[in-house]
Amino acid sequence: MKNENEFFREIEIEFLIHELKDPISVIETGVRMLLERRETHGPLSMRQEKTLKRVLRNAQKARNMMYGLLEIGRSQAGCFTCSSFQLAPTVQDILIEAVESVCPPVFDSIPQLDRIGVGVDQINSLYGPEETLAFLSSQCIYMNMDSEVSRLELNQDEVKFRQIAGNLIKNALHHRKKRVDISMGCRDKTMWLEVSDDGPGIGAEHHELVFRRYTQINASNALTRTGHGLGLAGALILAQSMGGTIKIISQKGKGATFRLTLPLAPP
Repeated sequence: MKNENEFFREIEIEFLIHELKDPISVIETGVRMLLERRETHGPLSMRQEKTLKRVLRNAQKARNMMYGLLEIGRSQAGCFTCSSFQLAPTVQDILIEAVESVCPPVFDSIPQLDRIGVGVDQINSLYGPEETLAFLSSQCIYMNMDSEVSRLELNQDEVKFRQIAGNLIKNALHHRKKRVDISMGCRDKTMWLEVSDDGPGIGAEHHELVFRRYTQINASNALTRTGHGLGLAGALILAQSMGGTIKIISQKGKGATFRLTLPLAPP
């Protein structure tokens, strides 16, 4: 049972999300008008157009993140929308979105991106998934899978899956020194996704704390990973609601691996 303070905290968060929708919508609408109505608002240089497209994409991401927070509440209330989707291309899309969010210089360096000015959803179709992965590998961001996994389909809530995987990948990109490894596999009707980084790592005494909402590891030295205490906690809630879990393998100073396991279909 939730105590009264926890209940009101969740109500406050949901109210805040509701109130943020309007200003984000205003930003989206304003940027779209500048991009789409140049005859009335004036011409744009290539650099201005590229900047506005990035603002628009990130405003849309902010809106999706707000809805993502609401998904945690929906999960706890037992609300799901399941559909079939392919694991490998979905994770690749999530990876590119995470790179744009956490590592803009790497995203902007994707070949042809500057010239074409495309968004995340168009990169694979214009540049090709193999070429995209090869470029990311040159930036020490590796995605590994076998031929069986490349054809694997899940029948799960795709929105929730994207939130979980996106959080794990962004967490690794944020904390890496140089390298991130993403691998996938399947066994006994259960898929797994591992995301590893070579960052500061997490001491065994703090493994539980990283999954606790509104809890931060005390930033006592340069090897400590810090955050707002929401992302990993929310990812674990979503994973458990889908019949899976997330486990951490890490030692202080030796990087971290987060392993997501999910049934191919909801229990």
